[in-house]
This record gives sequence, C-alpha cells and structure tokens, in this order.
Amino acid sequence: MQSVDPQNGKNFWKKNSKTVPGNIRAVYGAMHPPILRSPKSSPRKEAGGPRKPESNDSFQDFQESVNDAWDCNDDEFYVISDVKISNRMVQSAALSVINSHRSGQLSATTLATSSLPELHSHLPSQASPTTPSLLPTSQSPSIDHTIHTAPTVLPCSSPSRIPVESALPLSRLDPSSATHTRIPVIHALGSERDAARQEKFLELIESPNTNLPELRKLSWSGIPPAVRAVTWRLLNGYLPANSERREDTMKRKREEYWSFVKQYYHTRLEESYQDTFRQIHIDIPRMFPLVPLFQQTIVQEMFERILYIWAIRHPASGYVQGINDLVTPFFVVFLQEVVPEDQHLDTYEVDQVGEEERNVVEADSYWCMSKLLDGIQDSYTFAQPGIQTKVLQLGELMKRIDANLHQHLDRQEINYLQFSFRWFNNLLMREMPLGCTVRLWDTLHAEQDGFSHFVLYVCAAFLKHFSQNLMAQRDFQGLMLLLQNLPTSNWSSSDISMLVAEAFRLKFIFADAPNHLQAAKK
Repeated sequence: MQSVDPQNGKNFWKKNSKTVPGNIRAVYGAMHPPILRSPKSSPRKEAGGPRKPESNDSFQDFQESVNDAWDCNDDEFYVISDVKISNRMVQSAALSVINSHRSGQLSATTLATSSLPELHSHLPSQASPTTPSLLPTSQSPSIDHTIHTAPTVLPCSSPSRIPVESALPLSRLDPSSATHTRIPVIHALGSERDAARQEKFLELIESPNTNLPELRKLSWSGIPPAVRAVTWRLLNGYLPANSERREDTMKRKREEYWSFVKQYYHTRLEESYQDTFRQIHIDIPRMFPLVPLFQQTIVQEMFERILYIWAIRHPASGYVQGINDLVTPFFVVFLQEVVPEDQHLDTYEVDQVGEEERNVVEADSYWCMSKLLDGIQDSYTFAQPGIQTKVLQLGELMKRIDANLHQHLDRQEINYLQFSFRWFNNLLMREMPLGCTVRLWDTLHAEQDGFSHFVLYVCAAFLKHFSQNLMAQRDFQGLMLLLQNLPTSNWSSSDISMLVAEAFRLKFIFADAPNHLQAAKK
C-alpha cells in the first residue's frame, strides 16, 4: 500500500525518494549488502531464457547505490521530507517482522523440546574435546568446562544426529534468546582416543622443531581445546616452529604491539581519524549482543585498540566493517588460557584477569588477526576485489555442483552478492554459533591458504547443505530471509566436520578444473 502525504495527497515514496535517509545505497565494506532490485520492480524473465545484462549488476553501481546509509544521525526522529519517523516506530516494526518470521518455528520447537525425556537416553554421555564451545580448559587435560544454552532437541532421523547443546549465541534473530537459562555443563574427556590425540599434539608442539605439515594434518579434524591456542599461534605463523625462539619472539611482538598503542592510539581523537574510530566504536557493541562477555566495557576497549591500531598501520584498506568479527575467535581462544577453569567464559568478568595477562591476550589477538589479513587483504581494500572475485567464483561453482539450485536462485532474481558477500566478508562468522566458528577455523588454519582459497569450497558446501530448504522457497522474499538466517543455531562440531569434508571433496574435484572459476562469457 502506497504511503500518502495527508497534506498534499501525493504519494510519499514517489516524492523525492533519492533524498530519503538510509536509501538503499551501499556502504563500502558493509556486512549486509543490500538487495540490488526488488522482485516487483522488474518483470520476471521467462524460465530458461537468456538473462540480459543490466547496468546495476556492476559492483561500482552497487557500491554507489548505498553510500549514504550511514549518513543518518542517531536522532530521536528521522525527518523524511515533511514526515517524522520515531526510532520507536522503526524498532516496533522491526520486532514485529522478527516475531512473524519466528512464529512459524515455535510450535515445532515446543513439540521437539517436550520430547526431551524420551530422547535423553540417546544422547552421548561424553563429549569430544573438539565440541564447539566457548570454554575449553587449557589448565587440565582431563576436563573440559563448557557453557551452553539450554538444550534444544529437534527431530532427527537418527539418534546419532541429535544435537546435545547449541553453542552461543542461540540465534542471531531471536530476541528471546537472552532469556534462556544458561546451564553449565562439564564434560570429561574420558575417551582414550581423545587423550591419545592430545598427546600427539603435545609431542609435536614440544619438539625442538615442530613439524608444521604434520601438525596441519593432525589439526584438520579439530584441535583439542587444551592445546588450541598454541596450535593456532603456530599454524598462523605468529609463533616460530623452533621452540628455542618462541619465548623471545612472543616477548618482542607483544612489546611491539604496546609500543604501537602508545604511539598511535591517542590519534583517534584527531579530526582526520575520527570517522574511522567512530565506525569501530559503533560496530563493536553489535558483536554477539546476547553474549555478556562482549558487552563488557573492558572487552570493547580491547577490541577498539586492536582494530584502530590495525587500521592506522594498514592505510591501503583502513578499517572495513567485518574485520571486527575476525578478531573474535582469536580473542576467545586466547582468553580461555587465562580464565580459571571453574569459570564460564560467556559471563566471566574480564577485569578479574590480571592486567599482564589481558595485555598478552590483546597483543596476540592483534598479531594473529594481522597475519590472517595479510593473506586476504584484497578482500578489504577499495571496492573489495577479493570478495567480488570469490562471489563470482561461488556462482560459477554452484552451476557445476547444484545446477537446480543455481537455476532456482536465478529464476527468483537472487544475486549471489546479496547473501554471500557477508559470508566472505566475515568468514562465515555471522552464519553459525561462535563455537562452531572456532571449530571451522581449526580446519581453515590447517589448510594451506585456508582463509583465501579453501573458504570458497566451504561456502559452496554450506550453500549446498541447505539446497532442499532453499528449493522449497518459492518467492524472492522467502529465499532472502532463509539465506540471510540459515538454521544453524543447533549445529555442533559434527556438523562442521561434515561441512569441511564436503568442502574438501569439492576442492579435490574442482580445484584442478579451473574453468568453473571463470566468469560467464558474454
């Protein structure tokens, strides 16, 4: 229904629409690239017919179309022409959309939860050390302290596929997730196989010269929590393989980071850097808003320093939205080393950690993030050509591995840029629980060029995994809602293992057949 100006009777949305604040015109580096066109704004093309090139298919047009999205001030009222829109009205409308989207799943979830006692006997009594949780314990090799949300059991085809608990956060859309009771669960490693794997890791790590190829092989299927932090440092390239050089190297790099803070951090108040720091300051509170850990002032200040120093030292890209998410896995894994084993990380007060230990966590998170970004920096330079390339490659790859799904998306005028941009920009951080991301990063660290190359096949496997769900959606809106909020809140390490196994299969088949990575010829 068209909105009408009560004073002059003109259609409001047709009046001066280019000046509407928040007009869908892109932000450089946005995590959520906007829809290029509405399905109602252009006629449907005939099924199977050739697709005509359109002027707004280029990334330059896409970028220019939303470059004013951050121009609105955070005022109590937004003024559009002669009409004032209250923030409360906007929030109320958004909440109603969320509740409507969620309501269809409530009955199924209630039914599944009511069957918990009957299914409890099928749940495994022991957990793998690679279970995606926020709280693997490094102090004790025999006990893993984890914190999860209340168990959510969904109908499964077999007892082995029943998820025990979902890692934090439960859902990116569900505001009621904050009210769920958090139950601390302690898992004993118990299994001889788990203990043997950890011993193999320790044997490699403690050797005079760590065999990195062997460590990569061992890490591919998941890293035990007790040795994850040091393994990530080694595979990331931050820690040298020679054990005699490690202590001096870490001491020097940590001192170097804090010298950068002393040298540059005060410049955030200068006019030329205020925009950069303002965007960082806005983005950080948005990270996992339902996890108390990331809402602590001391944690947000740590992230601000890390991101600002990186942006100042990398002027070719500067700060780009999405880089803040890449710090999170490193921060969580390194923080686990210094949090007492009887505490739960998601609610732990970080100011209880000693200042020296906090400084170590912050410096190591900075250097490991920097090492990661060195390999994918073209994804964060102007126009983000690295992400553009991967988006095109994903579309060409999907033509080969799931032609039906690709054609279905094409018929509904779904552009891969509209949903996979965020996948590559945040390395799937926003698409699954944080614990699952940590498990995924075990494999990405283990793969050569995992973050720059293998992630393409992970995204293809991820999209293919939900092929049936997507094929069941028959309109543009339904597809976009599902693609932007795929049902992964109950995923566990076993799901990530299946995902990376499928990604490896796709890489094995297609990596040496580069024709699928070429853009379609005009």
